[in-house]
Amino acid sequence: MAEQQVPARPASYDKKVALVLQGGGALGSYQAGVYEALSTSEYLPDWVAGISIGAINAAIIAGNAPENRVERLKAFWEGITAPSSLWPILSSAIGDDRRASSLNALMFGQPGFFSPHPPMHWMLGTAPTSYYDTAALKETLERLVDFDRINAGEIRFSVGAVNVRTGNFAYFDNAHITIRPEHVMASGALPPGFPAVEIDGEFYWDGGLVSNTPLQYVIEYIPRRSRLTFQVDLFHASGHRPTNLEEVNEREKDIRYSSRTRAATDTLRKMHDVRHNINGLWDQLPENLRATPEAKFLYDFGCVTTMDIVQLIYRPADIQGYSKDYEFSRATMQARWVQGLSDAQKTLLASPWLAPMPPEIGARTFDVLRHNPAEESQSLLRTPHSDKG
Repeated sequence: MAEQQVPARPASYDKKVALVLQGGGALGSYQAGVYEALSTSEYLPDWVAGISIGAINAAIIAGNAPENRVERLKAFWEGITAPSSLWPILSSAIGDDRRASSLNALMFGQPGFFSPHPPMHWMLGTAPTSYYDTAALKETLERLVDFDRINAGEIRFSVGAVNVRTGNFAYFDNAHITIRPEHVMASGALPPGFPAVEIDGEFYWDGGLVSNTPLQYVIEYIPRRSRLTFQVDLFHASGHRPTNLEEVNEREKDIRYSSRTRAATDTLRKMHDVRHNINGLWDQLPENLRATPEAKFLYDFGCVTTMDIVQLIYRPADIQGYSKDYEFSRATMQARWVQGLSDAQKTLLASPWLAPMPPEIGARTFDVLRHNPAEESQSLLRTPHSDKG
């Protein structure tokens, strides 16, 4: 059977392209696989936004020339998944590579990423405010990311973090400020594991404490542009009923993180439909109604843009356990990368966003792989909305 070709992107489909990367620790190699598929397509993003591990992947993408991005992503993920010298001992003693890998991360950290504070730090002087130190991550970012390139604005770059003092969410955006390694580290500073990062006198924690996806920032940024946004989620909402405590803990984590992303996506889609229909209604109003305060108030919320949101969700075929987001074994990392690459290729092959946009619709969501890929891709070509699962 001849290999199927990805539909060509017609000139009429002129939406800008964004890549939105969710947090999820060790699961983030799935995002790297997704980007590898996009890198050879007609949908290279002009805006990358991320939170937590998504911020690190986004920085590597935005901070390198297009031809070097996949190579640099591989260098990062291979670097932080290099086994420690004690790995053979742990693996042999436990007899379970995933459990051994998670225990290895807890006890010794990951090279080029984080390491536990020495015991003397807890016994002498002021106790640390985190279990691990992330100085190694700064060195890794400085080695793999060209921050001058990010700040040159060749590609839009945004990462989210939370102000520890105020509790307010903040976005660090190269359209407004000069991006440094600290901005990326702040987005991934999940307490109590990682320390808050100081930026200009304020301290910041992981943006996932408030929102695990930067979709809202990309969709609602003014001035709006019609966009095709690839949203890469690392936790999935649907799953089997747990049969033991390990599975309970994994399902709880999946539901906790995916529910906020799903709720935010559904709300943004509906809000943009309202904006779009306000704009359409305005054109039909007589002048006397347009002049009313109520009509003018609503007009300010109208918008002519349309949004396509493509959801790529990491759905592992097997139970991976509660510690999956800090299970950094090389084999698991590679398997997640391959799945991200495959899922993105299948989604590009379906290209449901090329179907005509109904005039009353302002935003559509697509999840090509939610069920059977062949059936789902066909149904999405007929249905303007698809709920995330």
